[in-house]
Amino acid sequence: MSQRSHMRTAVKRFNRSLQEEDTSAAETAYRELTSSVDRAARKGLAHPNQAARLKSRLNARLKAKATAAA
Repeated sequence: MSQRSHMRTAVKRFNRSLQEEDTSAAETAYRELTSSVDRAARKGLAHPNQAARLKSRLNARLKAKATAAA
Protein backbone atom coordinates (compact mmCIF):
# COMPACT_ATOMS: atom_id res chain seq x y z
CA MET A 1 0.00 0.00 0.00
CA SER A 2 1.33 3.42 -0.86
CA GLN A 3 2.28 5.83 1.88
CA ARG A 4 -0.41 8.37 0.98
CA SER A 5 -3.08 5.68 0.85
CA HIS A 6 -1.94 4.33 4.21
CA MET A 7 -2.19 7.81 5.73
CA ARG A 8 -5.69 8.38 4.37
CA THR A 9 -6.84 4.96 5.57
CA ALA A 10 -5.50 5.72 9.05
CA VAL A 11 -7.50 8.96 9.12
CA LYS A 12 -10.66 7.14 8.06
CA ARG A 13 -10.13 4.43 10.68
CA PHE A 14 -9.70 7.14 13.35
CA ASN A 15 -12.86 8.96 12.25
CA ARG A 16 -14.86 5.73 12.21
CA SER A 17 -13.83 4.86 15.76
CA LEU A 18 -14.76 8.37 16.93
CA GLN A 19 -18.20 8.06 15.35
CA GLU A 20 -18.71 4.73 17.09
CA GLU A 21 -17.93 6.39 20.44
CA ASP A 22 -15.07 3.92 21.03
CA THR A 23 -12.42 6.16 22.62
CA SER A 24 -9.94 3.37 23.35
CA ALA A 25 -9.96 2.30 19.70
CA ALA A 26 -9.74 5.95 18.67
CA GLU A 27 -6.65 6.45 20.83
CA THR A 28 -5.01 3.41 19.27
CA ALA A 29 -5.97 4.63 15.80
CA TYR A 30 -4.59 8.08 16.64
CA ARG A 31 -1.20 6.63 17.56
CA GLU A 32 -1.09 4.76 14.26
CA LEU A 33 -2.28 7.85 12.43
CA THR A 34 0.42 10.11 13.85
CA SER A 35 3.11 7.65 12.84
CA SER A 36 1.72 7.41 9.33
CA VAL A 37 1.31 11.18 8.94
CA ASP A 38 4.84 11.86 10.21
CA ARG A 39 6.26 9.26 7.84
CA ALA A 40 4.42 10.84 4.90
CA ALA A 41 5.73 14.27 5.89
CA ARG A 42 9.29 12.95 6.12
CA LYS A 43 9.02 11.44 2.65
CA GLY A 44 7.65 14.67 1.18
CA LEU A 45 4.12 13.41 0.50
CA ALA A 46 2.61 15.95 2.88
CA HIS A 47 3.94 19.31 3.94
CA PRO A 48 5.23 19.26 7.54
CA ASN A 49 2.87 22.07 8.53
CA GLN A 50 -0.08 20.21 7.03
CA ALA A 51 0.89 17.10 8.97
CA ALA A 52 1.12 19.07 12.20
CA ARG A 53 -2.21 20.78 11.55
CA LEU A 54 -3.95 17.48 10.82
CA LYS A 55 -2.57 15.83 13.97
CA SER A 56 -3.53 18.84 16.07
CA ARG A 57 -7.10 18.97 14.81
CA LEU A 58 -7.65 15.24 15.18
CA ASN A 59 -6.14 15.25 18.67
CA ALA A 60 -8.50 18.08 19.65
CA ARG A 61 -11.46 16.00 18.41
CA LEU A 62 -10.21 12.99 20.37
CA LYS A 63 -9.80 14.99 23.59
CA ALA A 64 -13.23 16.59 23.20
CA LYS A 65 -14.84 13.19 22.71
CA ALA A 66 -12.95 11.72 25.67
CA THR A 67 -14.01 14.53 28.03
CA ALA A 68 -17.61 14.33 26.82
CA ALA A 69 -17.67 10.58 27.52
CA ALA A 70 -16.18 11.00 31.01
